[in-house]
Amino acid sequence: MTHVEDELTSQPECWTRAASEAAGHREALPSPGERVAIVGCGTSYFMAQSAAALREGCGQGETDAFAASEFPHGRPYDRVIALTRSGTTTEVLELLGQLKGRARTTAVTADPATPVKAAADDVVVLDFADERSVVQTRFATSALTLLRAHLGLHTDAVVADARTALAADLPQGLVGCTQFTFLGRGWTVGLANEAALKVREASLSWTEAYPAMEYRHGPISITTRGTATWMLGEAPEGLAGQVRATGGSWVFGGLDPLAELVRAQRLAVAVAAARGLDPDRPRHLTRSVILAP
Repeated sequence: MTHVEDELTSQPECWTRAASEAAGHREALPSPGERVAIVGCGTSYFMAQSAAALREGCGQGETDAFAASEFPHGRPYDRVIALTRSGTTTEVLELLGQLKGRARTTAVTADPATPVKAAADDVVVLDFADERSVVQTRFATSALTLLRAHLGLHTDAVVADARTALAADLPQGLVGCTQFTFLGRGWTVGLANEAALKVREASLSWTEAYPAMEYRHGPISITTRGTATWMLGEAPEGLAGQVRATGGSWVFGGLDPLAELVRAQRLAVAVAAARGLDPDRPRHLTRSVILAP
């Protein structure tokens, strides 16, 4: 078993623990009414997109998500949350340094023995979700679970769905597809982006991701026999039929969208295996991006 397989299968237990951690970190996490930005790089940025949409959607306050390198310094925020598994990513550390004294900052990380501990005002450590793999799975979903639980949006049913996602077979013929498109709506747009990244990283597949309603404004033109379109969350009316009419495969599950992401992680590993690739050694990637000065 690869590291990424071992880590992705541990997610139900990690989510349970991450949810329990939320109550002990109330001071470090956003209060209702605060104007908040959530930042990250790569996978962490996509988790930030989902968390921001969830927080604003449940009326907790204006919440934006940015790639750390694209943070708009002209906008005032009460708090900035940085998601960083390694605690060493250059863009995140630079941003936290620039925000000192301007906004309260919180880092959610897997490793506190890194520069992020001194760079942020508050640190939430999810060391039980740390990973040996380059390809992120459990840390990212545990960080999002922490933030969902802080908003009161996590339930035991989410963990049960994750177990189902790990146990159920992937749809027949899916691994052999030549192209994958992932769709989301609202908070699941970030999950769709992450699903596409996961399959792309691990298996070198052609993947794309879009808000579901945007898919029909051009991207559906690539859909045909041998491609797959995977919906995370509730699908727009009629979309499934339109995809099937192209000859492409339509994938939809009734699980919690975060558990659907677990299924997409499994797809990434399965496609990599079918192509003779090692998902623990994705091409041109490292566990943390540290830029030379």
